[in-house]
Parts: sequence; structure tokens; C-alpha cells
Amino acid sequence: MAMELRKAYRLTKEQDEELKRKVEEVGMTESEFIRLLITQKPKDYPEIRQMLTGLIGEVNRIGVNINEIVHNNNSMLYSDSDKSRLFAYMLKLNEKLNKVVDDIGDH
Repeated sequence: MAMELRKAYRLTKEQDEELKRKVEEVGMTESEFIRLLITQKPKDYPEIRQMLTGLIGEVNRIGVNINEIVHNNNSMLYSDSDKSRLFAYMLKLNEKLNKVVDDIGDH
């Protein structure tokens, strides 16, 4: 990315210390961090990417189990235990999704 503009800003000593602390936490330069704050894309945050990757993996595992239940239903082998398993998988999926949403909301 070609940078075309250079800007200077005034900060108090406390603001500068806070900026340095936050930049060190995320392992970025000050310029990268300021650009990140402007764009505010969740995918730019490593911890959010990691949470989303974990959620996608969990959704895929649950999806495989749901597909098995649907296959049993289509084969007329659907049972009450399948219904209970399906409900449990959907509950687990909702819990995982809610946790990621709550965690992202804290960032």
C-alpha cells in the first residue's frame, strides 16, 4: 500500500503512553494501529480471527453430525434419540456462537 499523506497529531503524555501500551499489546506499529482503528475490521484482530476460526471448525463438526441425522431421517431410520441429538447439537452451536459474539463485543 503506497502511503501518500503524512499527518502529525498532538497527544498528551498519558495518551501517548496509552497508545504505546496498546500498540505493544497487539504487536503493531503506531501507524498500523491507527489505520486499524480507522477501518475497524474484526478480521484485522488476531484474537478475533482465532475465535472465528475455532467457531467455523466447531460448526463444521456439528454440521457433519447433523448431516448424519438428516441421512437417517431420509432413510426412514430417524428416531427420538436422533431428535435429542439434533437438539443438543443446535444448543451447542448456539452456545459457541453466543460466546464468540460476547467475546468480540469486549474488543
